[in-house]
Amino acid sequence: MTVDQWMGSTGVALLLAGFFMNQFGYLDAGARTYQSLNAVGAGLACYASYLIGFIPFVVLEGVWTAIAVFALMRPAARDPGLPS
Repeated sequence: MTVDQWMGSTGVALLLAGFFMNQFGYLDAGARTYQSLNAVGAGLACYASYLIGFIPFVVLEGVWTAIAVFALMRPAARDPGLPS
């Protein structure tokens, strides 16, 4: 596996882990943990997409990263990530 494949796979795994935990009630969508998984996962997937030259996913994952980082900066983000 190449570096871009490892990076993209790790990013997607983080995104899916956060989504799974949110959907099954293990992690609240407003939690810093959830937003951190989104920010790091989307950032890795964005860079991996850039490395392979797939611009539509660069845009998608770049926007996803920006939104997650913005959500992390809001004071309403709470921990430990459990449903309230």
